[in-house]
Amino acid sequence: MVDTLLLVLDLGGTFVFALSGAMAGVKHQLDLFGVLVLSFAAANAGGIARDVLIGAVPAAAISDWRYILVSLLAGLMTFYWFPYIDRLRSAVLVFDGAGLGLFAVSGALKALTFHLGPVPAVLLGVLTGIGGGMARDVLVAEVPNVLRAELYAVAAVIGASVVVIGDKMQLPSAPVAVSGALICFGLRFEAIRRGWRLPVAHSVEPATTDNAHSDRSGE
Repeated sequence: MVDTLLLVLDLGGTFVFALSGAMAGVKHQLDLFGVLVLSFAAANAGGIARDVLIGAVPAAAISDWRYILVSLLAGLMTFYWFPYIDRLRSAVLVFDGAGLGLFAVSGALKALTFHLGPVPAVLLGVLTGIGGGMARDVLVAEVPNVLRAELYAVAAVIGASVVVIGDKMQLPSAPVAVSGALICFGLRFEAIRRGWRLPVAHSVEPATTDNAHSDRSGE
């Protein structure tokens, strides 16, 4: 039951993250190969990192043809029918938020099945959720969303924590996983809509030469 749930969550997250990666590729006017590379990277980078860290090698994204097929299918759909997919307002952010929720939950669940503790399970859930988006953004030379967007990693932490808490309370896996994914997605969506975000660093501008000269002149 848990294995089936993990597969469904993983493939669902793979599809929506692949869509977000492919859409970013189309918007940056990449060719078909570039769009497919971005699609695969966005969909699978986090899962590959998770599997390597817990020793589940070779990683499912490479050894299981379904992950590759889903990634390429999403990339091809986006490349050839981008105008239809792009009709959704802020589609990339919506798909990205859905993928974040699904992957944060599946990452925490898989960590728990490998008998990791609560904190490592949450951390691996977060890594699974943010890894693909970071790879996508880096490949198109953008600052990753996780470093600048509204409550991105925080939403993944909360979604993964729901799964870990549910496991400790011995609640059924499926309802807990769905709840965690929905809470993560809902928090991310509301953060985008309402502009919720963590405090942002502000650099201190050094005094200009003119200002320094003016200060000296007034002495």
